[in-house]
Amino acid sequence: MKKVRDLSAEEEDRVIEMAWEDRTPFDAIEVQFGLPESEVIQLMRRTMKATSFKMWRARVQGRKTKHTKKAPEEMDTFKSRMQRGVALNKISKR
Repeated sequence: MKKVRDLSAEEEDRVIEMAWEDRTPFDAIEVQFGLPESEVIQLMRRTMKATSFKMWRARVQGRKTKHTKKAPEEMDTFKSRMQRGVALNKISKR
């Protein structure tokens, strides 16, 4: 399991970006980067202003889309339904 201090700058930026996204569960971050929710929270606390961190924390706390165990049954993957498929390096049409 990785620690926040083991991440490169690019990985750290991507984790922050994923944490900000409402539809990306903490489990997806853990699968991709090996960081549990507590480590993500530490990273966000360290890199954000105090007021921004409080707003983010209030928004994601208890949110069904950020916690897989609380998510509806049909949400069984990390991919958003709004995300388009990619085929032959072109975004496929809906």
